[in-house]
Amino acid sequence: MGATVTAVSSNGTYSFTKPNRERVTLLAGLGVEGDVHAGVTVKHRSRVAQDPTAPNLRQVHLMHEELFAEVGRAGFAVAPGELGENITTRGIDLLGLPVGTLLRLGAEAVVEVTGLRNPCLQIDAFRDGLLKQVVGRGEDGTVVRRAGIMGVVVHGGTVRPGDPVEAELPDGPHVPLDRV
Repeated sequence: MGATVTAVSSNGTYSFTKPNRERVTLLAGLGVEGDVHAGVTVKHRSRVAQDPTAPNLRQVHLMHEELFAEVGRAGFAVAPGELGENITTRGIDLLGLPVGTLLRLGAEAVVEVTGLRNPCLQIDAFRDGLLKQVVGRGEDGTVVRRAGIMGVVVHGGTVRPGDPVEAELPDGPHVPLDRV
């Protein structure tokens, strides 16, 4: 069985969590229609404070559903949309994709992967101690981020739970994901 979308979420106001929807519409160059983080320039508050004219490389947040089972084994109950993601997937190693991967979601939508989500302390405000479950250190001491990936919308379209997810890797040497 191939990779699929298991949930879609959006929120028109700033809130850590995003309610699940029957569908979301992705708009090329903007993000999720009606979502507070949609736009050509940065919308995340910390990024706006740094440079409000910077390009929005975080238009769409995708998270792998498998993470919920992992943190569940550590005692944290988390459901789709609760960590602020727009699209929850199953059956694809999102964190292992290189920069520039094209994700085909459903019949039309295409998202280009830009990097890793850099989770913040809001995660601990949601569930105390959860941040340590999604950010840690590798054996070599490097920071390991597991709270999903970010992307920009290359081609718009509607995305629904149950839609297939297909990854098209970029040509040339693959650049590993880093925080954006």
